[in-house]
Amino acid sequence: MGLRASPNPKERTGKFRRAAIDIRKDWDLYLALLPGIAFLILFKYTPMYGIVIAFKDFNIFDGLAASPWVGFHHFEKLFASDSFLQVFRNTLIISVYKIVFLFPLPIIIAILLNELRNMIFKRSIQTLIYLPHFLSWVIVSGLFIDLLSVNGGMVNQWITALGGQPIKFFLDSSVFRSVIVASAGWKETGWSTIVYLAALTSIDPQLYEAAKMDGAGKWKMTLHITLPGLIPIILLMFILRLGSVLEAGTEQVLVMYNPSVYNVADIIGTYVYRIGLGEQDYSFSTAVGLFESVIAFILIVTGNSLSRKYLQRGIW
Repeated sequence: MGLRASPNPKERTGKFRRAAIDIRKDWDLYLALLPGIAFLILFKYTPMYGIVIAFKDFNIFDGLAASPWVGFHHFEKLFASDSFLQVFRNTLIISVYKIVFLFPLPIIIAILLNELRNMIFKRSIQTLIYLPHFLSWVIVSGLFIDLLSVNGGMVNQWITALGGQPIKFFLDSSVFRSVIVASAGWKETGWSTIVYLAALTSIDPQLYEAAKMDGAGKWKMTLHITLPGLIPIILLMFILRLGSVLEAGTEQVLVMYNPSVYNVADIIGTYVYRIGLGEQDYSFSTAVGLFESVIAFILIVTGNSLSRKYLQRGIW
């Protein structure tokens, strides 16, 4: 009835022997791997024990072991909370905005840069668009506050000069999400372009030469050669992006938002920060963080499964 045979002891022994031979042969490479493995175990897997805080009424004075178990109480409180539903909605909206408006930008910029033949100009443009990535969000926030300030901000000066009314970019709920998306695009689009530029170098130049001989223009070569060549890396980046849908840029929002725009900008990450550290409700904030991680895992697995099913490609 399709029962799977138990592994042959000889086959198992043979696998262990081959593994031992590989380790002896490339012992230096395996030795170099140890610090990375130690880092993962120490800083990624060991802290996972703290997940139990989500199922306890954690008291910092009693400690983790002595704190009483409460089961799924914090998760019930989470799903019944009106404030969390608003935070969850804000997180999804900001993430969807970033995916829709920012995900295609690095692809477009990489294709445009790839068409430049003046190497000095090309490298100058690359350097300019990469630089914002190395600035912290605190600095970027300060730059945008200066640019968009109602009192003396360059953008509002232009708006006033054209006969318009100054816009309170950081206080107006109707425009604050646009500021979040625009600042994220300015900071990270250039850095993301590197991945696609690297992928473009793997496309066979003979394909372009053959298409050119057949009379294809730049647009048709881009549509039928460049984009299909980028599909694997686009899928990889999109699936990985799905895993951070509920992250939505916590550090960015944390340094840019204020109580006036909490109704549209308070996301899961900032909510956890305010509840966990501000109100010292560690168990509830841990439950929120665990919920976010589980959803991210489900999204990555689902996205990869759909990609393999319909496009025959995936990251595993």
